[in-house]
Amino acid sequence: MNILRQLELEHMKATIPDFGVGDTVDVHYLIKEGDKERVQIFSGTVLSLQGGGTRRSCTVRRIVSGEGVERTFPLHSPRVADIQVKERGRIRRAKLYYLRDREGKATRLQRNLGKLQHPRSGKGSGIQATDTPSAE
Repeated sequence: MNILRQLELEHMKATIPDFGVGDTVDVHYLIKEGDKERVQIFSGTVLSLQGGGTRRSCTVRRIVSGEGVERTFPLHSPRVADIQVKERGRIRRAKLYYLRDREGKATRLQRNLGKLQHPRSGKGSGIQATDTPSAE
């Protein structure tokens, strides 16, 4: 087995929920304040997914006091405690950067009420946390 792939598999999280672009998610992120650590929840719409393997990250956007706030979270970081999918969105684009120019009700997406037909969180990228290293 490739040494780099084996290292990636060791450092990947075993459980990442199946979510995609257009979904509304809660990202539980560890914040360090002085000596204490606490979990802060960043709730918003996923604008994009990028990267693969341990470098996989997602960009989440929400509106705070009338201003748009975007954060990019590395999915396999130890700082990301949990990701919860609140609502699935039905979209036809890979990146939702056009939402940056919209305000109010224009930022709403159609809800996906049916079941998910295909996994969307990068399971088909070739590197999975469920792969076991074999002796080659």
